[in-house]
Amino acid sequence: MPDPNPAALDFLLTRRSRPAKTLRAPAPTAEELRTILTAAARVPDHGKLEPWRFVVLEPAALARLAHLARERAAAEGHDDAGIAKAAQQFEQSPLAVAVVEVTQPSDKIPALEMTYSAGAACLSLLNAALAAGWGANWLTGWVAHDRSFATAALDLAANERIAGFIHIGTESAAPPERPRPDLDRIVTWLSA
Repeated sequence: MPDPNPAALDFLLTRRSRPAKTLRAPAPTAEELRTILTAAARVPDHGKLEPWRFVVLEPAALARLAHLARERAAAEGHDDAGIAKAAQQFEQSPLAVAVVEVTQPSDKIPALEMTYSAGAACLSLLNAALAAGWGANWLTGWVAHDRSFATAALDLAANERIAGFIHIGTESAAPPERPRPDLDRIVTWLSA
């Protein structure tokens, strides 16, 4: 017989990311963030490879990344609006955690499973922050996938890439509910 956890299920049924632009200081303390990161690290990890790591971006680091994003966007020929948008997630955030996918050498575990595990770490970090009462949002954007930016911003190794930036802070405005998937459209039941 299952041992249900109604509070956890209710959280999952009602969870809602908070738009990053609505997050303000204060952000979690180092001790509070350590608990959130501990929860985030409890994700499926076939082969126990830990194919991800966390980089905590405090205000000075966020300012540096905003500057680098502006420089990179200008070098790539973005217009003024594109340059501003590239820097915005870093300029407005009180705290962020970069989840870095780390592809590990393995004869048994496909690289794609490591990508899935890094994505699971992003979602787990997002949910842990929300469950702890913080506002949080998972962002990527072109800067997360731009190798030059990622290398300059986070000194990534050749086997690393950014899976996402999880922005965490105090929610300044409650987001409206958004439409959710129609289960009848996305679920197939196979009985044989």
